[in-house]
Amino acid sequence: MTQTECTKLLELHGIKPTANRIVVVRELAVAGYPMTLNELEMKILSIDKSGIFRALTLFREHHLVHALDDTGGTRYELCHSHSAHEDDDLHVHFVCERCGRTYCLDSVPVPQVELPPGFTMTSASHVVKGVCGHCATSSKVC
Repeated sequence: MTQTECTKLLELHGIKPTANRIVVVRELAVAGYPMTLNELEMKILSIDKSGIFRALTLFREHHLVHALDDTGGTRYELCHSHSAHEDDDLHVHFVCERCGRTYCLDSVPVPQVELPPGFTMTSASHVVKGVCGHCATSSKVC
């Protein structure tokens, strides 16, 4: 993802494109999988942990990233949402119990949940655990 594409994506979500925010967006886009704050910190040496966390917090508020909890803690991924007001790309995630990698299953939507009267959903995540295709065909851990 180019700097221009990152800038446009930030602006689409109502976020002022600063140098740090562009770097965080670009790293999430390049990774192609949900990353923890620690993983981002290891990749982005030019921004301290609190700066990355502030960017992620702002991105969540503007529906630019999803945050999901799995066995490795909270992970962040870019949304494919086209709105700064709601997530329109909720999907299932898969966590491999052998290698620990988290996969986005973009084509598998989060199942619809019928809530009791008076309950309001603000977000949903669905994590499936098992063994990924690579680990299943490999005799050693990924």
